[in-house]
Amino acid sequence: MTRPYVLLSAAVSIDGRIDDASPRRLVLSSPADLDRVDEVRAGCDAILVGAETLRRDDPRLMIRDASRRAARTERGDPEQPIGVVLTAGGDLDPTLRFWRRDGGRLVYTTDAGAARLAGTVGASGTDVTVIGMGAEVRLPAVLDDLGARGVRRLMVEGGGRVHTAFLAQGLADELHLAVAPLLVGQADAPPFLHPAPFPGGPGRRLRLLDATTVGDVVLIRYAVPRVPETAPPEESVETGLALRQEEPAEEARRGTEDGLARSEARGGRREVSDADLRWLRLATDLARLCPPSRTAFSVGAVIVDAEGREISRGHSRESDPHEHAEEAALAKLPPGDPRLPGATLYSSLEPCCRRSSRPRPCAQLILEAGIRRVVIAWREPDTFVSDCQGSDVLTEAGVEVVEIPELAQAARAPNAHLPL
Repeated sequence: MTRPYVLLSAAVSIDGRIDDASPRRLVLSSPADLDRVDEVRAGCDAILVGAETLRRDDPRLMIRDASRRAARTERGDPEQPIGVVLTAGGDLDPTLRFWRRDGGRLVYTTDAGAARLAGTVGASGTDVTVIGMGAEVRLPAVLDDLGARGVRRLMVEGGGRVHTAFLAQGLADELHLAVAPLLVGQADAPPFLHPAPFPGGPGRRLRLLDATTVGDVVLIRYAVPRVPETAPPEESVETGLALRQEEPAEEARRGTEDGLARSEARGGRREVSDADLRWLRLATDLARLCPPSRTAFSVGAVIVDAEGREISRGHSRESDPHEHAEEAALAKLPPGDPRLPGATLYSSLEPCCRRSSRPRPCAQLILEAGIRRVVIAWREPDTFVSDCQGSDVLTEAGVEVVEIPELAQAARAPNAHLPL
């Protein structure tokens, strides 16, 4: 079973607090950063918070911008992501705005919590799915269920104990940390993270993807490295009780049998690593950020260096209406970047070999950049260009092209509005 790509998102003060100790919510993000968060939400299938965050902040977990909602419906997604809440006890006020949000609502709780929530859900007068999970709420089981419901990209917005649990159990793929120019200075203010046996301990470094300013906030994006084979035991979300680890964490996260998948490549069958699957899944997820178009595909691309570190990413129409994903990713790197000859470019769609909007197609841009390996999910159909041969052009020039058809459906999903 394939679990979602998990993105943790938090805004913190300089001293690492996500709120102050007062009853009122402390707004850490700037208006520009709040708009950025709205954009990230628009590219996700579900948004998850813990019960304490729901009680304290009363969020609706919705996309505010109308154009982003319209773009989702245009590409065949629900207007709003699913709202997800974790609660062990089920002690949630029926007047919370979550119960009245647009879009799907899921609550994961214990069996006792489910019984308690029966009255709350009835009092709210809304359609909510409550999932009782026995005596404990286990995050791996939550991710399994979300994956079975079609959630491919999950945004986790807190609070601190939930973020801690995802990181401690090796279940996060990416971290977005917005650092606000504030000092809370209160010992009883909630922290971003709590003490926990994080995999690898203090010697394990996250991989920096980028750091940018958004208004007066600094946004830091990290990729979370793979969990070692000897991962810490699973823990329940709110009780912190250790549970027996039942399966290797990395294989569990991606549902990849024996850590490998078989995929097609010119010249025969090739082995494809978990890393290939993970990066290509990210590329298919990036395609969902594309503004919809009736005259072009929605595509995502990621460039990863020889050390397995992301060095660039892009998606179709990222900066102008005619931009292709591979083009967008390559444009963010300097010409002659020494990392490119050893890099792999992951694209949700086969690179183009002909185009009318630009003098050079993406296959040519890839060759000029010196990239020697390309991994794709989906061969370009004849919707706009007949007999696309981008893969052939690359292969004939000595580039290794690997196709992973298992992810073709995910690559097609953002293009469901087109006559494929």
